[in-house]
Formats: sequence, C-alpha cells, structure tokens
Amino acid sequence: MSQSVPISAAGMRAACIEAKALSLESGTCDVLVAGSGAGGFAAALAARLHGLDVIMVEKEPLFGGTTAYSAGVIWIPVNTHEKAAGIPDTREDALAYLAHHVGNRLERAKAEAFVDNAPAMLDQFEREGIAAFTLVQTWPDYHPDEPGASKGGRSLGSDEYDGRALGPWFTKLRPPIKTMTAFGGMMIGRSDLPHVFRMTKSLRSALHVGRMMARHIRDRLSHSRGTRLVNGNALVARLAVSAFQRGIPLWLNSPVVELVCGGGQVTGAVVERDGKRLELKVRRGVVLACGGFPANDDLKRRVYANAAASKNHVLLAPPGNTGDGLRLARSAGGTLHDELHQPAAWTPVSLVPQTDGSSIPFPHFFDRGKPGYISVDRRGRRFVNEALSYHVFVPALVEACRGDQQAEAWIVCDHRAIRRFGLGALGPAPLSVRPFLRSGYIQRSNTVRGLAEACGIDAAGLERTISEFNGPAQRGEDHEFQRGSDAYQHFSGAPGHKPNPCIAPLDKPPFYAVRVIPSELGTFAGIQTNASAQVIDSDGQPIAGLYAVGNDAASVMGGTYPGAGITIGPAMTFGYIAGRHLAGLGSESIAT
Repeated sequence: MSQSVPISAAGMRAACIEAKALSLESGTCDVLVAGSGAGGFAAALAARLHGLDVIMVEKEPLFGGTTAYSAGVIWIPVNTHEKAAGIPDTREDALAYLAHHVGNRLERAKAEAFVDNAPAMLDQFEREGIAAFTLVQTWPDYHPDEPGASKGGRSLGSDEYDGRALGPWFTKLRPPIKTMTAFGGMMIGRSDLPHVFRMTKSLRSALHVGRMMARHIRDRLSHSRGTRLVNGNALVARLAVSAFQRGIPLWLNSPVVELVCGGGQVTGAVVERDGKRLELKVRRGVVLACGGFPANDDLKRRVYANAAASKNHVLLAPPGNTGDGLRLARSAGGTLHDELHQPAAWTPVSLVPQTDGSSIPFPHFFDRGKPGYISVDRRGRRFVNEALSYHVFVPALVEACRGDQQAEAWIVCDHRAIRRFGLGALGPAPLSVRPFLRSGYIQRSNTVRGLAEACGIDAAGLERTISEFNGPAQRGEDHEFQRGSDAYQHFSGAPGHKPNPCIAPLDKPPFYAVRVIPSELGTFAGIQTNASAQVIDSDGQPIAGLYAVGNDAASVMGGTYPGAGITIGPAMTFGYIAGRHLAGLGSESIAT
C-alpha cells in the first residue's frame, strides 16, 4: 500500500510532469477519469493505490468541480469517528433510515454498497493521508425522528488545509463562491461560525476571528486570496496533493469529447488538449465524474418538472457542468435515471449585486432557522418551517408561487436578529449593513408596512403574519409549522436561546428583508449505474469499461436529502468502489 509522504511544490510538479510524459508517450493508461471533484479524485486515488496508471482530465481551467464550492461535508454511517466518540450506529439503522426516507425509489443493492463501503473508504483515505475529517457530534440527520435516523455522528466536516501545499497549483484550484468569503477571499468554515456570531461577546471568539484575519492579511501579501482553506476547498486541495504525490497527472482545459468503443466495451476516449484531439487508450476503463448537468438549460427543462426551471431559477454550480458525462454515457448505451423524488439538490439563494452590475448567488443554509427570522411569499404569508433543510425549503417555495410569474420569497428579520446573526451575505455585528442597503441587496424600514412596500410584498398580509407569529413566539411556540420541534431544527437554530433555539418574535425595529429564489447544489437525476459504479444499459447490463460517480451518477438517495454530506459522501464512496473494481476487486470484496 502506498504511503503518504511530505513533498515540496517543486517535487510535486516534477512528479506530475514525469507522469504526464510517460502517459503521453504511449497514449495509453489503465484508467482515465473525467472530472476533478471529490468523486473523480476518489476514483483516481483508489485505482492508483492498487497500482493502476491513472490520468485525470478536467474540462475547465480550474479543478475542484462542485466540491470546491461545497461545505466539504460527507455523510458516512457507522464511521470510525462515531465509534471513538461512543456514538451508537449500525448498518441496519442506516439502511432502515434510507429505506424509510427514500421509500420505493431506493435501489437496495446500491444503498447497501454505499453503507458497507463508506466506512472502509474513509478509514483507508485517512490512513493514507488522502483525506482528514472531524466528527460533528451534534449534527443530526435532517429527519431525525424517522426510523433509523441519527441524532449526530454521520456527518463529518473536512479539516482545514494549508493551500500553500499545492504550490503553483493553488491558482488553479476553483475558489469558493465569492459571496461565501470575506475581506477579499478569506474563507469561513462551519467551525468558525460560532466564533463569528460571538466575536463581540467573547474574548476567545474575538481572538479566533482575529487570528483568521491576521493570517488572511499575511496571505494577501503574496497570494490572490487566503491560503487557509476550509470546507470543500480544503477537501479538494488535500485530495489533489495526494494525487500529485502519487504521480497522477491532471490535465486542465482538456474535455473528453467522445468515447472509443470496441468489442462491446469502452476502450478509450478522445480528449481535446492544446487545440488537438488526442485518443487515449485505456486498459481498464473510463470514469465519468463531470458534475452532472445543472448548467444545461435544455436538459433541466426536460428533467425538472417543477416551476422553478422555467421561471427565475439561477445557477449555483460551476458553469462547466453541462452534462458531458450523460452525453458520453448515452453514446455508449447508458441511460438517464430521473424517476426520483426530486431531480436536483435544492437550495434557496439571494442575488448579491456586484460593482460591475452583475450579481452572485448566495446560498441560504444558516439564517432561515435562527430566532428572529421568518420567510414569506409575496402575499406576506409563511409557507414552510424555516428551520427545515434547504432541500425542503425550495419545493415549498415553488408550490407557494405556483400561480405567480416568479418563484420568489423574502427572509424577514428584525434589528436584534440581523446584528446577532447577519442576513444572507451580510455577517453579524460589527459588520456594517450600509453597503448592502445601498446596493439594494437588503431592504430596511422602521415599520413592517414600510418594509413590505419596499419589497413588493402585500403589506396587510405581512403585518398580519408577523402579528400572529409574535405572540406564540414569545413563548417559543410556532402554531403554524411547529418550528424547532426536532434535533436538526435545534441544531440549525441558536444554541442556548430559550425557550426554543429556533424562535424569537420580530419586534425590534428597524425590520429587514432579503429576496430569495430557487437554485440547486447539483443534479440528482443522472446516469444509471449499479452497485459497482458501472454504467448500465437499458437492459440493466453493465457497459464494460465505463463507470460514473458523483453528480454524474443518479443519486443513491433517490432524489432525497437525508443529511448533511449525502452528495460528497456517496461521491467519494462510489469513486472508491469504482477504483477498486477497476483494479479487479469485485464489489463483494470491497468492504473491510
């Protein structure tokens, strides 16, 4: 088994150049991986750990895919971190939870392959230094009262990583969404957020934030952004360094334009590189990890059955995720699987104006469920329990706007809430609200009626909603949606806030609002695969030499969102399964 060893940037670069030269000389490799997100890197590294010659190609000039935009969380039932922390979990509980939540959309064989092999993937990758995660003990599954659900332990966050380890590749790492950073590229992770919220009240938190800012200021003297990487950026950077250490070349600006087939199997691929088409032969197979099709409007119009796709739905995923993997799989006989609960992983976003007149989406993961916030439609009515997951929020929003010209809502809060928690792209005090008011991103008024008029919300409706909400909210109650009624909602709220961590009245003017619209983190509909990550044809038979992982493959969760990390966890696990299967280890022997 390969061992993880430190390597300098120069040494890493030399290893890549050497590996690239060897592969180009013969025009042949064992495995070709198309895409550079977590699933693609996992497949490449798993194959390489078993001695296979691997080449990775990436269509875009930057690597990291959707993972680089993400929170970098993985959902891994029955993991070693849980056991060390004394958190009970079993294979049977995990499968019971998936079976109950996914229902008749669950593909049992694939679900079992995931649950059985995810812990082994995590153990091997951490043992090899390929990945590093920290358990979030209090992070429950998103539906914690369902059979088999966990109150915490299955979701793990990627550890912080020093981007300087990438050397010259640091500038090629896809940066996070700009609106998710501060002060010109300083990343803020989930473990930083409690300190950000308490920085004006706690010396320890103030020092933590101060150290982050000091590091960022030093970084900006020599780098275009901060090198303290967290979230998905940290995960991808660590995976990339691990790949480079092991001599896996990564070609950027190099899309796979077609597959080569012969003798009933995929035997290679044509890659466009430096303006030329190069045919690469593969001894074992091709892995498609191209990120699904969230940037393909034509495909989305055909697959997304909800109103959001034809209204004001905006793209949050990387622009290069246009469905190349699906196109390639279909050319070899693969099929699209879209009979799912939802075709994509939904999230609400607000549009943050930029100085050049453009706007950048900001995903609303955290503020909706905090005390002092509600969400309303244009009639001023609440339409959902705001503390439920983002994946639940968007379908409720679309349904509330079914007869409207646009699918839109507003997150509304009072002055006390916005200074404590912020609103969208605006962080908490002492950050100033003024720039966001000037740009029109946030609306403010001393009265509820004035706020409604500024936003185009029915004023009488909003006044009535807030009045009806505030009375029970004083007692921590929500008669309409029972907000704060389970462990996940409490986790999304404000720890220590009594009597309900998710609820407070909106009674401290001025009042604020930000407009939100639908978006997606990535597609759930995708290429039909089997338990070994092989692409299968319309008869259910595997297409020899062709695999699909990550958002290219149809979601093992059946289009549901059971917990934090249910995209990257399966992406890395099925990448691991694919790499081992390519090395001749059948799916029945993968689990350890």
